[in-house]
Amino acid sequence: MDKLLISVLVGAGFGLSLAASVVQAEDAEPARILPPTVYQFGGPDAVPSQLRNDARQKDTLTGQDVLLGYREWKERFRERTGISYTLDYTTAGLFPSNTISGENSFTSGAVRFYGQWELVGRGNDNTGTFVWKVENRHGYSGPPVSAAAADIGLAGAMLSSLSDAGNRLTNLYWKQNLRGGRLEVIGGMLDVTDWTDVYALASPWTGFFNFAFGTGGAAMALPDDAALGIFVNGMMNENLYFVTGFADANADSTDPMNGFDTIGDGELFKTLEIGWVTSQDRFYLDNTHLTLWHIDERQAAGVPDGWGVNFSYSRSIDEKWMPFFRAGYAKDGGTILQRSVSAGFAHHFGKGDSLLGFGVNWGQPNETTYGPGLSDQYTVELFTRLQVSENLQITPDIQYIKNPALNPTADHSLVFGLRMRAVF
Repeated sequence: MDKLLISVLVGAGFGLSLAASVVQAEDAEPARILPPTVYQFGGPDAVPSQLRNDARQKDTLTGQDVLLGYREWKERFRERTGISYTLDYTTAGLFPSNTISGENSFTSGAVRFYGQWELVGRGNDNTGTFVWKVENRHGYSGPPVSAAAADIGLAGAMLSSLSDAGNRLTNLYWKQNLRGGRLEVIGGMLDVTDWTDVYALASPWTGFFNFAFGTGGAAMALPDDAALGIFVNGMMNENLYFVTGFADANADSTDPMNGFDTIGDGELFKTLEIGWVTSQDRFYLDNTHLTLWHIDERQAAGVPDGWGVNFSYSRSIDEKWMPFFRAGYAKDGGTILQRSVSAGFAHHFGKGDSLLGFGVNWGQPNETTYGPGLSDQYTVELFTRLQVSENLQITPDIQYIKNPALNPTADHSLVFGLRMRAVF
């Protein structure tokens, strides 16, 4: 079944590419490449944000855009139908030292098909949009990338989205814009990390590899993708915003229909965020916020309830530099860390869309999750995301992890990584 889905998704992408070459002959007028919309909420991984970034013209290292005709056809297709989509493939490898098992190579990949269909109010700011994302996450011959953190003994995760979990439904929700796009209501099967504690470098697909630099800084009890829930997000004025919502704490993206049963248990993840942005169209680029969250006790899983608070500051300077500072505190709830502090920066170089990222994290493992007496962990990560061509990113990465808390035989691990993302 997994191989069948991969074949269907990849075949759909190449089939649409072939159709583009035929339709392009009929549609001689060149299409405008979709620019960022003026109004947006959510982080870089939210489907609307990712689609805008996929569609815009990029400054690449090679200047190559072999699928330009196809991308222009996609834009004409969006203008006619209101449907925009992306098929992408991401593959990665992690190569750590000092693992518990002695394994030093972890590789896996994921194919995703995601998009949106503007069904109500197309052409104005008060649109009603159906959003979807489906995935197949698969390993190769050895252990998957997602298994590397446990084998290092890290109280944490690295590229956890690149597992061997198979078929997944990540998003299936309705997004309704109101007040000219200044307010949005989202309901359905959603990924809470698309709106909670976001900043530009949190994405495991395009940003840092280590989850300590991701949503919540590993100090937030996040439900699985495809969690049934509702979010309401709005601008209170030109700069102040709020994000609030709830979702099923027992969601399972490999069995999403079961969420209609588990949400009845009333075990929910809830969040309220108040933040400041320079403008709404730079929502995750220039953002300072405070996030409060609470999660109910999950009786079947044996996890106590918990709560926490997270702070984040990030600011883009001259479109070249982005310093950030993030901190989180959690009380119970099954989180990885109970205290987490991160700082670092990103720097755009070359022709603009290539990126250097650097971060340092201090983390204190959660005693109610792992027990008392574990060492504090320190993580240093450096990566460079190379925008090789319009449709291809390659990201070398190196991490130094001091005192992996769950590995009593090693006081450090050096991890080399490589990630590639191809977009169609």
